[in-house]
Amino acid sequence: MIDELGTAPPPTDFAARAEWGRAARRRVPRSSHAGWHPPEGRPDPVALLEEQSLGRVPELVPIRHARMLVSPFTFYRGAAVLMASDLATTPDSGITVQLCGDAHLSNFGLFGTPERRLLFDMNDFDETLPGPWEWDLKRLVASFEVAGRHRGFDDAERDAINRTVVRGYRERMSRAAESRVLDAWYDRLDADQVAAWVRVERDARHAGDRQVKRTDEMIAKARTRDSMRAFSKLVQNVDGRLQIVADPPLVVPLEDLRPAGRTHEEDIEAIRRILRDYQATLPGSRHPIAEFTYMHMARKVVGVGSVGTRAWVVLLRGRADDDPLLLQAKQAEASVLERYLAPSEYAHHCERVVRGQRLMQGASDLFLGWQRVEGHDGVARDFYLRQMYDWKGALDPEGMVPAGTKLYAQVCGETLARAHGRSGDRVAIAAYVGSSDRLDRALAEFASDYADQNERDYAAFAEAVASGRLPASELG
Repeated sequence: MIDELGTAPPPTDFAARAEWGRAARRRVPRSSHAGWHPPEGRPDPVALLEEQSLGRVPELVPIRHARMLVSPFTFYRGAAVLMASDLATTPDSGITVQLCGDAHLSNFGLFGTPERRLLFDMNDFDETLPGPWEWDLKRLVASFEVAGRHRGFDDAERDAINRTVVRGYRERMSRAAESRVLDAWYDRLDADQVAAWVRVERDARHAGDRQVKRTDEMIAKARTRDSMRAFSKLVQNVDGRLQIVADPPLVVPLEDLRPAGRTHEEDIEAIRRILRDYQATLPGSRHPIAEFTYMHMARKVVGVGSVGTRAWVVLLRGRADDDPLLLQAKQAEASVLERYLAPSEYAHHCERVVRGQRLMQGASDLFLGWQRVEGHDGVARDFYLRQMYDWKGALDPEGMVPAGTKLYAQVCGETLARAHGRSGDRVAIAAYVGSSDRLDRALAEFASDYADQNERDYAAFAEAVASGRLPASELG
């Protein structure tokens, strides 16, 4: 339910912006966000998932279903389309931001910046689109409730974690609203700050040595997850030439997908042309991509929700074989939010993704760009490209414990606020969320109810797989 608030005040009128937020709160009280009740005529969740699979690679769809079938949490990760449909029926303040569109807890983590700093930020923007800030926050809070149930946390532990997400968002947004303009825009969280903060929490007895150790381990592991590590796992030297190792159906070299009548030389020329065009979407007139030569390419299955869309690993070579670059080219389609919000201003789906990511992240990958490619089947598809495994690190949901999850919840809430504060009116949002815990309590209640809905949808999904309506592959 998209509520119209009227024209936003001028960005230079800070008092009017705050009043605009308070007016939104009077129209749509914070308590109105509490709870979830499925509306009459709610779409069949299995039918929505079937519809979403229509444009995907048919032989990969069963792998996606198998990954979603693992638990209600993995199902939640792959079911952004279901929650988008549900969120469109809920109240919202009328204040818009650039949405991530799929802001669950596993889409936050560490990554390396072009300046070689390790930042904590959001890292998946396939569904990004302007929309109500509440949608991202509700999806994030509900993801902690779903994951907490999966890990066996009790009711009190989950409620405390859920409230912490919202409190982190609310307090960080309030600080941003009161900050000097450039301080708010440049605000970011790096790995050293995370580690130092966890130690402060330990000294205040809000965390223990275990949380400090796990944080240090996550940061150390992220620094080892670079292109060279991925290179050692994915690439081998075959007859003096670097090639990506086949592991079908999860990794399939380009030549194994080539239709009859298509030559190796035609593929090489087409890919080189694509890479030249891709360079035009990268920042700066002089970019290091120009010094790399194309070597090989393979389709690679990634993630949970993205399985079935086309994703490629592109191997490039610099000065020598020990100077490689691995890029990931990932297909993006229309955001799942577009059927409920205004369509993207960008005709190219991946320009939407890249520009949204550059707006929301504190810093973005040096190799982040986009390209439209016509496949062997004659269909044009949109891809964004980025460096593969450049200092990547994330929380393992299977190892979550209540104390550490609560710390992580605060960091994720604050990180989402930073992203929304760059793209939306941080002053108005801060005025709306206020200083009390009213929104915290409302969204914790929403998360609990929506986790019940997720479990019902998961049961319907599992039944559809068991009955043969949806295929699922053991290779998932």
